[in-house]
Amino acid sequence: MPIEIRRAIEERADEVGFPALKTAASALSEAYREGRGAPKLEERARVAAYLVTRMPATYAATYSTLEQLPPLEVASVLDVGSGTGAASLAARHFFPRATVTMIERDRAFAEAAQTFLPRAEIRIDDARTATLPQADLVIAAYSVGEFGAAVVKRLWDAAATALVVVEPGTPRGFATIRAIRDELVAAGARIAAPCPVETACPVPEGDWCHFAARVERSSLHRRVKGGDLGWEDEKFSYIALARAEVPRATGRVVRHPQHRPGLIELRVCGSEGLRTELVGKKEKERFRAARGAKWGERWG
Repeated sequence: MPIEIRRAIEERADEVGFPALKTAASALSEAYREGRGAPKLEERARVAAYLVTRMPATYAATYSTLEQLPPLEVASVLDVGSGTGAASLAARHFFPRATVTMIERDRAFAEAAQTFLPRAEIRIDDARTATLPQADLVIAAYSVGEFGAAVVKRLWDAAATALVVVEPGTPRGFATIRAIRDELVAAGARIAAPCPVETACPVPEGDWCHFAARVERSSLHRRVKGGDLGWEDEKFSYIALARAEVPRATGRVVRHPQHRPGLIELRVCGSEGLRTELVGKKEKERFRAARGAKWGERWG
């Protein structure tokens, strides 16, 4: 995240104190893993813990998703279930001139978001009942699973150009994304990413399509979560849908590439479904491309 945002987060955390911060962070992490609503915590500690532990991950996942979009004309962004503004901050990087509107039912989170994005409009409301204003790009990051499937049509109706939905990279999160994909493609939406085709999703039962975003962990983040590494990977699933036909990837790398001496193995989703590609050193140009291929990126 931008350095000024990271500094502001650490200042809030200092005001709370480390013991209260760690307790709140543990409770939030447990609720997130189990798919439960936010636990009851002292407000300042709850907000600070969320800022330290979840906001960087939400930013990274949304940033990685927006990075895979084809070129789009975006003059306005609507962030639904915006939390503390992570997705809006990521969108601002890609669309710096766009106006930003955030809808968030948690007043404390909304107030934090306002300090990070002072020029944005923030409405304290519930996305399930709020009147959603139309915007070129609508983003729902880690919120549809909370609000329920009924909100999907309302999100799509608000999207003048494109809709991006991000959910946890778990079987449950992917099931939510797959259901959104099926519903909106049937309604005429065009897939922008990650899928190369608009036919039925080829991912078999028992598997799930997800990607990973590398999150830089501050020293405070490491202390709060009890980790030693300076990074962690945020697993996420997503779908990006557009009103009009847009250029799509001919293939997408859907697993970490496997590197062996003189051979690279890629798991790719393409027009014919899921396939495994073995690229040997004799195929010089393809081998060079495969060596630089990353999970979640276009291929072919």
